[in-house]
Amino acid sequence: MSVQLYLSRRRQFEIALWILFLIALWLVQFTVVYLEHLGRETRFQPWEFLVWEGTSILVVGLLFPLILIWDRRFPLSKETLARNLVIHLLLTLPWSLLHVAAMVALRTAIYYLEGGSYNFGDWGSEFFYEYLKDFRTYGVLLGSVYLYRFFLHHLQNESQSESVQRSRDGRPADSIERPERLLIKKLGKEFLVNVQDIEWVEAAGNYVNLHLGDRIYPLRDTMAKLLGRLDPDTFVRVHRSYIVRLDSIAEIVPLESGDARICLKGGQQIPVSRRYRDLLRAQLKPV
Repeated sequence: MSVQLYLSRRRQFEIALWILFLIALWLVQFTVVYLEHLGRETRFQPWEFLVWEGTSILVVGLLFPLILIWDRRFPLSKETLARNLVIHLLLTLPWSLLHVAAMVALRTAIYYLEGGSYNFGDWGSEFFYEYLKDFRTYGVLLGSVYLYRFFLHHLQNESQSESVQRSRDGRPADSIERPERLLIKKLGKEFLVNVQDIEWVEAAGNYVNLHLGDRIYPLRDTMAKLLGRLDPDTFVRVHRSYIVRLDSIAEIVPLESGDARICLKGGQQIPVSRRYRDLLRAQLKPV
């Protein structure tokens, strides 16, 4: 699988890998717990071990986006590491409460449907035990987010470097089309838009809006496909919904959240997400 293919379908790959990881973790956890009870006198049935581990991992998967939301609000950057790390440590408590409450509710419902009843045990001691595991899980998931972002930045830089290198070597003509003009259909008319006049691009559903000063031209295309046709020395993606021409940038304003904001020469302001910030910096470095 090529780097370009992964980046163009990154969201689908991420969801599929996350689901596969949770399923694999469920089976591993079930095997470990089952083997621990194997050979002992126990009143539990094998399906109960599947339910225990399955409900726990399912809730972890459902709560994972909450970690991403909190991380966007409290990023672990150099400037905010000490303060936001303490905040994340405190957030492990409500995250664990949600995990345990939802997990117990699912188990109770499953046991009820099976004709039995589920007993979580003493809430004080059992929750403390679960919190210790959730504390570790929260830390591992948050650390994995930053590790994956590092890996993603490496892929993006590699993809950008390959595109630039092919362009300099004069070898992209047979594989990548670099049009000088784009044919746009608007209000029943057709327009030829000069690519070098495009200042920035904004995603809009099944279309992308090309901004040329005060004029806007809708093009039926995706951000990834359009970016693949644009010159990587001239255009750069700064957000999942925005592409800008480097020459149109007036200044870049860093934000406390770890994101940034681009001020264009025409006065428009474009958000820059942390995921693309390093790529933008690499493009602005002199060769």
